[in-house]
Parts: sequence; structure tokens; C-alpha cells
Amino acid sequence: MQTQTPDKNELLGTYRIFPLIFRMAIPTVLAQLVNLLYGIIDRIYIGHIPDIGKDALAGIGVAGTVVMLVAAFANIIAGGAAPLAAIALGKGERDRAERILGNGVFLILVFTVLCMGLSYAFMTPILTFAGASEVTLVYAREYLSVYLIGTLFVMLAYGLNTFISIQGRPVIAMTSVIIGALLNTALDPLFIFAFDMGVKGAAIATVISQTISAAFVLAFLVSRHATLKIKPKNIIPDRSIILKTIALGISPFVMASTESLVGFVLNGQLSSFGDIYVSSLTVMQSAMQIISIPLAGFTQGVSPIISYNYGHKSNARVKETLKYTMIIGVGFNLLGMLGMIAFPRTVASMFTNDAALIEIVGKYMPIFLTGMTIFGLQRVCQNTFVALGDAKVSLFIALLRKVILLIPLALLLPRFMDVIGVYTAEAIADASAAIICTVIFAFRFPELLRKNQANE
Repeated sequence: MQTQTPDKNELLGTYRIFPLIFRMAIPTVLAQLVNLLYGIIDRIYIGHIPDIGKDALAGIGVAGTVVMLVAAFANIIAGGAAPLAAIALGKGERDRAERILGNGVFLILVFTVLCMGLSYAFMTPILTFAGASEVTLVYAREYLSVYLIGTLFVMLAYGLNTFISIQGRPVIAMTSVIIGALLNTALDPLFIFAFDMGVKGAAIATVISQTISAAFVLAFLVSRHATLKIKPKNIIPDRSIILKTIALGISPFVMASTESLVGFVLNGQLSSFGDIYVSSLTVMQSAMQIISIPLAGFTQGVSPIISYNYGHKSNARVKETLKYTMIIGVGFNLLGMLGMIAFPRTVASMFTNDAALIEIVGKYMPIFLTGMTIFGLQRVCQNTFVALGDAKVSLFIALLRKVILLIPLALLLPRFMDVIGVYTAEAIADASAAIICTVIFAFRFPELLRKNQANE
């Protein structure tokens, strides 16, 4: 087994690009699709709880803003430490790659303590600020109180899974996610309906599932089959590695955490028009995720190819990988979003039987998703910047869409356009950010490749 392990990594630098993309990306796409079931299945079951489904769905949507923020910290590891480790592997620096992995574990422990402490201490004001009303706050607290118990397992499962992919083991990485997600799908109806635990039951099912998934990831990363292993000596913090991890990982963190921040702002704006509009946002964001999360899985799967070959000075392979990634990613995103726009009421009926809620989603979701039709451009460019270790540009792009554009628009447009302004703000911000990002990439990407070749 020891003699085969290096060959797994060398595939990233020698295998033909087009089949390699599918070899690496299909498992991560499948993993993200199954992982999507965590949130989607919870919302589908909760939305159909008799009598309270509509209000409980709004409560879960509000709690989801905090859930996204917690998961965002794991992105610092998955999007910061893992690409750095892949680049190190491309340079043949295996010991350094293992030190990066160990410091990633250290950061996960720190982030777990930080997130749990602050969330439990300020839960009610945070959820109220996020748009919870007196009615929906009960359901939001009920879900979040249980979910936070599993914070460590969520971060371990999300944060360390990418370290399996960069070892050329995407199928194993996919398996870890599938195990947890399928278990969650089976446990949800058991705890929600059979045990009559409602919203709390959904949270319990998620915690159990994430614990099993995290255990699978850890078991592989300490096994003899892993190229990069978790070793106690490497968990001791290294200031240089931590700073570089945070510098690169801050971009995917901001990209994920600003989704949470936007949730605070959008839910807060919509709650002034009624809880049913908060419920509608939960449905619309779920529809968006049905396309955007598999797209993220695709670009995540391709990322180790870009990082490894960039570290290996193989610029031609980097450019070829980008070409195919752009064609597939942009095309998939466009067709998927157009499908959601064409059948909004069908999508809404998956989550609720409430006629009024279905009508609101049917009316506003085409507007909400319009800008997302070209979001594939930003996703591919953003991911490539991260894979190449270009922290500053990737951070700016992450801030651009949500913080610089969407939040101000969401606060301003409803003053002139009423409730439709909230949904329009999303469309304008998504389209504008995708165009700006693509223009920046067109100039920056060739420059990065020239510098890489010059440093050979």
C-alpha cells in the first residue's frame, strides 16, 4: 500500500486533464449533492409539519444564518490550509503539507470554542437581529440549541474532508459525506415525526449524522492508507502556517460568512413585511443552493488539480484545467438556474403545502434568481484565485458580491420598491459581481502564470 500512495498524488500532474477533471470532480459533486440533503431534507420535513410548518420553516431559515456562519469557519481550513497543502505536495514538500494539516486541526479546535461560546451566550439577540419574530424565535432557538452541540463534528467533517481529496482520494472524501447525509435523511422522519420531536428532532438527526461523518474523516487521516496523516506533533501551532492559512482561507470564509450576514440583512428586511416573506426566502435560498452547491463541489474537486500543477510549474495544465472548468461550470449553472426560474411554484411545493407561500415564491423567485444565471463565472474565477494562492484578490471578490453590493442594495431598494426591492437587490448584486470578477480575472490570471514561470 505504501508504494501506491505517491502514485495517487502524481496523477494530478500526469493524467489527461479532461478525464482527470471528472475523476476528481464527480465524487465531490456527488458529495455536495448528498451534503445538500442535510439542509434541504430538514426544510422539506419541517415545512410539512402539520399546523406549524410555515412558521417553523421561517424559524429554521433564521437559525440557518447562524449555522452558515459556524460552517464558514471550517472554510478557512478547507479553502486555506488544503490548497496550501496541495501546493506543497506539488513541490514535493510532504512534511510541510502534514504540518499544514496539523495546524488545520488546531484552528478547528479554536474556532469550535469561539463559535459555541458566543452563540450560546448571545443566542436570543442574534436570532432576533436575524429576523426572528416572537412566533418564529421559538423554533429558531429550539433548532440552534441542539445543532451547536455538534459544532466540533461539523467543522471536522467540513474542514478536513478536502485534505482527503488533495491526496487523490476523492471517492473516499465523497463517501464520508454520503454516510452522514444518508443517515440524516433516514433519521429526520424518525426524530421529527415518529418520536414527535419536531424541529428539535431535525437538529438531533443532523448532529448524529455529522458526528459519524467526522469520525470517518478522522479515521482515514490517521490510517496507514493516508498520504498526509494527522500527527500530534503537527497540531502544535506554527505561527507562520496559521497566518498563511488564514490569509488564504479568509476569502472562502468571507464568501460563506457573508451568506450568513446577508441572511441577517435580508431576513431583517423581509420580517417587516411579515413572517411569510421570511419563509419565502428560506425556500428561494434552498432553490439557489440546489444549483450553487453542486457547482461549488465541482470547482472544489477541480481545485487540487490547479493547486498541484501550479506548485509543479505546469502552467499549460493549469490553463487547460481552467478551460474545461469554465465551460462545464458556467453551462451547468446557467441551465440549472433557468430551470428554477421557469418552475418556481413546483419548487415551492417541495417545501410547503401553504398556498399563500407558494404564490409568493412563484411571484418573486424568478426575480431573485435572475442574476444567479451568470454566477458560474464568479464561482470558477473565485475558486481559481484560491487554488493559486492569490489571497488578496480572492478576498476582494468574496467581499464584492455580498458586502459591497448586496447589503447596501437590500437596505436601500425596499425604500423605493417595497418588498420586491429585497429580491431585486440579490439579482443586481449577483450579476454585477460576476461581471466584475470575470474582468479582473481576465487581467490577473495571465499575470499569476507569468510570475509562476519566472520563479521556476
